[in-house]
Formats: sequence, structure tokens, C-alpha cells
Amino acid sequence: MAEVDIYTNKGCSACVRAKHLLDSKGITYTEKKLGKSKKTDAEFSIRTRGAKTIPQIFINNEWIGGYDELISYDQAGELNWRLGLEQKPRVGFLKSFFRFMKGEKY
Repeated sequence: MAEVDIYTNKGCSACVRAKHLLDSKGITYTEKKLGKSKKTDAEFSIRTRGAKTIPQIFINNEWIGGYDELISYDQAGELNWRLGLEQKPRVGFLKSFFRFMKGEKY
């Protein structure tokens, strides 16, 4: 299983949806609540390069992004292998090349 960190804040509906998606997949994650500790807030700022939105999600110390990116990975069929639930799918050269050109992570 993957190591998942999710930075959240009180009253964030996107945070609740992201946690629900991870819960539905049986994933254990570490929730780091912003505003509770200066150390966590500083860690968030450094790891996300000053992101202004939440949630922000890391899978195996790789910054995935927020809820929208999490859903994009799931819809593309990549989230399960990133979470260690499936083997990494084989991707053809052209698809890899176009993802690279678009700046996507894969």
C-alpha cells in the first residue's frame, strides 16, 4: 500500500470528498489539518510550493495536487496503481510522449 498524506482544513467540502474517495478504496492516509500547528502549516507551504487551495495530496511523497487531480487520476485509471492496489498499466510510446509534452505526471 502507498503512503498517503492529505492536507485539509475545517469546513472543506473538497477535503471531505477526497477522504471519502480514499476511504472507498480502503486506503489508510495521514490527515494533516492546517491551522492546528505552525509546523504543519510550514511543512504544507514548503511541500506544495505555497499552494493556496486544499486539499493537497501526496502519494508516496509525490505531490498529486488537489481533489480535481485526484479525480483525474482515478478517471484515467491511474489512481489504483499509484495507491498500490493494481500493477502499473503499460502505456504506449505515443501516449507517454504526449503526456510528457503536456507536462503530465505518469
